[in-house]
Amino acid sequence: MIRNHLLVMTPGPTPIARSIQDQMGKETIAFNDPRFIFDFDALIADLESLWRCDGIAFVVAGSGTMAMEMGIANVATRGERVLVCSNGYFGDRYIEICNRKGFDLDTLKAEWGHSVTVEEVDAKLSEKKFDVLVVTHVETSTGVELPLKPLTEILKSRHRDVLLVVDGVASAGGVEAYMDWGIDIMLTCSQKCFGLAPGLGIVWASERAIAKRKNMPPIAESYVDFEKWLPVMKDAQKYWGTPAVNMIWALAEAVEIIKKEGLDERFARHRLYAKAIRDAMLALGFEMGTDPAVASPTVSVFLYPEKKNLDDAAFRKAVYDEGAHISACLGHFMGRGCRIGHMGNIDHHVLVSLVAAIERGCIRSGLSVEVGSGLAALQRALLSSPSF
Repeated sequence: MIRNHLLVMTPGPTPIARSIQDQMGKETIAFNDPRFIFDFDALIADLESLWRCDGIAFVVAGSGTMAMEMGIANVATRGERVLVCSNGYFGDRYIEICNRKGFDLDTLKAEWGHSVTVEEVDAKLSEKKFDVLVVTHVETSTGVELPLKPLTEILKSRHRDVLLVVDGVASAGGVEAYMDWGIDIMLTCSQKCFGLAPGLGIVWASERAIAKRKNMPPIAESYVDFEKWLPVMKDAQKYWGTPAVNMIWALAEAVEIIKKEGLDERFARHRLYAKAIRDAMLALGFEMGTDPAVASPTVSVFLYPEKKNLDDAAFRKAVYDEGAHISACLGHFMGRGCRIGHMGNIDHHVLVSLVAAIERGCIRSGLSVEVGSGLAALQRALLSSPSF
């Protein structure tokens, strides 16, 4: 059988546009070449402007977990009070990171598929003085979107001295969030909504966060220390660690794609596509693993139909063989469903191909589904918005 392009519809990596691939494949030049210095400086300026950051944007070679470490290590020291809110697997990862750093740590945890509420956070912060609050905007393991904007409004009105760290790994570039909402640290990585290969961590730091780091004693971490990278982010002629030249070019191209689309349009597209995919999967008999009130625009968790005895690995392999790579679930949902990423630089054609592959995978796995039912639901959702 002729095998065409495999759709990568995981929660990361996500499909990579040809123009971004081209940047990754360019002939590499030295990081101190004037052409690269110009491009790197321009990228940092764009990241700060688009996300309305009054401080600094950092772009550093590494993973999303590295960005998580960078985000907290520069705004909290041993013994300071930190509250971490967890909506799943990666919120728990942030708890582990903070535990290792010797903070006076408190946690709030939501039931899987649900979100910690603004009211719960407000009540916890009112119990005693906290220095830092850490939240995950979109939890990749559960498909939950935390209500970030209402949270920032509560912080500004009632807890102004608490620094806010936002894990935006699965949201930045796909879900509304701006630094001037009152966010002190927001972090992400290259392979999610920006649509690159894995390899870059991106951290936005407010002026207040930068000031906090300057007033802290030396931190144990070297590679992720703001003080090491600040000179480079202000002037790419400076040196601390070798930048990932081609990945930075690729990120610059991703930012150009975002600028051409417009952030508001991009956010609206992600919400439309999330609804379309969910309508399609529900039409095929799957169930939402996420409370619909907090379901995210970038990643969804679907549980297998009860009493169908669907084999998780066999189903995902059937879909893979039909041309789409979707992900296993994590933690509490492991073996009970699948995760689908619908973020980044995708279009209607990608969604149609994805749902068609899932329909064929269902049939080959023995599920009784009506051919075309998922596609019909998808198409109706897409046609409901004349803007796209």
